[in-house]
Amino acid sequence: MWVLTATGTTPAPVLQDLLIHLADGDGWDTPIGAPVDEKMVTSATQPLSDARWKHTVDGRWSRWTSPAGDAGVQFDAFTAQHPSQNMASWTIWAGPGPDRPTWAITASPHTPSSLLANLSEALAHETGTRQAQATGRGPRTSRATRAPTPPSVAASPTASRSR
Repeated sequence: MWVLTATGTTPAPVLQDLLIHLADGDGWDTPIGAPVDEKMVTSATQPLSDARWKHTVDGRWSRWTSPAGDAGVQFDAFTAQHPSQNMASWTIWAGPGPDRPTWAITASPHTPSSLLANLSEALAHETGTRQAQATGRGPRTSRATRAPTPPSVAASPTASRSR
């Protein structure tokens, strides 16, 4: 199958988007056992291209970096060709760089491209690049944008069921 791992500092809005996507159940678009191809990589990173993130290729690595350089997505073509080992082929990160991230999510080769595209979309719109800063005055974020607040649902009486 596939493996996805998030660090403990991954922002709640990013994790919430991830869980919502998994709950929808429509993201199982990457066939198990099939090699990762250019179409899958393009699909997973399209939101970054649309947001004009910088794309570079360095040997086995393809990287998309935000205009500010504070977030990115990295794809390792070498590990993607060895899917039976479930090694991380994808790294989604925010912070100084992929080797020193403030938070990161890694994913194996067969992680659904629609799930990766969803995470790319969140990153491209800065919901995932916010970082807590220690200022001595309590928690704050480095970005002015905030994730949308889910609507509150009023509690209603439980419906009675009979058999």
